[in-house]
This record gives sequence, C-alpha cells and structure tokens, in this order.
Amino acid sequence: MGDTEQQWLDRYLDHLRFQRQYSPRTVDSYRRDLSRLLSFCEAEGIEGWAAVSSRQMRRFSAQVHRRGLGGRSVARLLSAARRFFHYLAREGQVTQNPVTGVSAPKSPRKLPEPLDTDQMARLLAIDAGDPLAVRDLALMELLYSSGLRLSELVSLDMGQVDVRAAALRVTGKGNRQRDLPVGRYAMDALRRWLRVRGELAAAGEPALFVSQRSTRLTPRAVQARLAKWGRRQGIDSHVHPHKLRHAFASHLLESSGDLRAVQELLGHADISTTQVYTHLDFQHLAQVYDRAHPRARKKSSKPDS
Repeated sequence: MGDTEQQWLDRYLDHLRFQRQYSPRTVDSYRRDLSRLLSFCEAEGIEGWAAVSSRQMRRFSAQVHRRGLGGRSVARLLSAARRFFHYLAREGQVTQNPVTGVSAPKSPRKLPEPLDTDQMARLLAIDAGDPLAVRDLALMELLYSSGLRLSELVSLDMGQVDVRAAALRVTGKGNRQRDLPVGRYAMDALRRWLRVRGELAAAGEPALFVSQRSTRLTPRAVQARLAKWGRRQGIDSHVHPHKLRHAFASHLLESSGDLRAVQELLGHADISTTQVYTHLDFQHLAQVYDRAHPRARKKSSKPDS
C-alpha cells in the first residue's frame, strides 16, 4: 500500500461528498472506516487494493471485532468497504469485490424502549412561555407526531411545511423524500412556533428550527434540550430524539397493527428494519391477527349433540 492507494481513497471520499452529496458527518464516518482498512492492509503487507482477498477481509473483520468493535459497527465498516470496492471495480482498479460474502459477527438485537403514552403526555405537558420553550415543544411534538429522524428534523426548511394541509416533506436516508401527515397537537405547536420564530431567526434563514444564535439548530442542541426537558418533566429514563421516534412507531403499531404503513411513515427501505417494533407488543398484534384473518378466528365451542 502506498500513495496511490491513499489517492484512490481520497478520490472516493470526494465522490461521496460532491457527486453523491453525502453529509460531512457521513463522509467522515467513511473516512474513519476506510482508513482503518488501509492501516490493516499496510500491516498485512498487501500491495494495492487489487490484491485484497476475501480471506483477508474476513481476517480484518475478526480482528476489529476482537479489539472491541461490536457487531453492528463491524457490519457498518464492512458495508463501507464493500461500497468502496464496488467503486474501485467501476473505475477499473479491481476485478472483484473481496467483501462480497463477508459478514459481520452477529450481536444481540437490542429492543427499543419507547416512552409509554403516559410518559409522552407528561413530557409534552410544557407551559411554553418563552420562544425557546415554544420551539422545543414544537419540535418534540413533531418528532412524536411524524416519527422523524433527528437528521430529518434539523434539516427541515420553512418551505417543507404545508400548514394548510397539515403535512411536511422530509428527505431521509439515501435522499429519499416522503410526505408525512402532522397531527393536530403538533400542528398547533408548530403554528405557535411560527408566530415567534422571527424573534430568533436571522433574516433569510431557511431553517424551520433555529437556535439563539439565529441559525439552524444543531443535532447536539436538540439532544441536549430533550434530555433537559426529560429531567424537568420527571421522566425516569433518558429522553433523546430517537426515543420519540420509537414511541411514534410503537404507539401507532399498537393502535393499527399495520406494519407496512409504519414502515412507510418511518422511511424504512426494508420492512425487516421495522419489524423490530413488533417485539414491543406481540400480544396486541396476535389479537389483531385473530380478529382480522379469516383462518385465524377460533370457532366457538359447541356442546356435543
């Protein structure tokens, strides 16, 4: 491995940044993962990306796992390497993708622990007087009402909200757009925020949610504000944006039993990602199945004649 290999790595990162338009945070994540692979290849004495084999990628996967990297993190690292080698193959630098067929060690799936409906009601029972509290209530209501990811929330612009239709358009992973309904409580909170937003926002600032510095609110600031409100409202567990997204999904699934609709609202490309929520209330889903499926209904017992 030498300067040429580093140059191809830099070229790929530029491809992600400028052509795929990945966020700086995502590009940095790819840089860390692929730099780790580059270091491994140099230590192994591998001469060039074309010389990397599947056996060596399995050794790399096992090595980082032994050094403390969890199963999901190894899977992310292998995904980054797989895409990188796909790029190199397209550019004629390698003839095969050595990551194909290499899987990460499995780790136990941690089930989400959403806030229950009583906890959500307590969290959102805020006496919003000052503009910051009005803003925080609006963004929390929106997270819970529409199941947004944190990245989707902070990237929202004014033009993406249709107040009249009570809807918004978000851009999720892979630059996939989806239109989402906004519930009545969230819409009321948004209207209150829009009336006072001008007290904080700089002229011409497109962001829906802004900070005291008059610019777009950062993910870290949202996390800090939610944790603060969780403590203030007496919520026992740590409150963070993803917990509100989990609450949205699990509460909607409890009341509807419609996994496919929840998948669409969450913006999951694969329904298997959404199925983690079925573990939260399997008994309820079984009852929905028994009521709805013609072959599932139990016949009432009749006395023998």
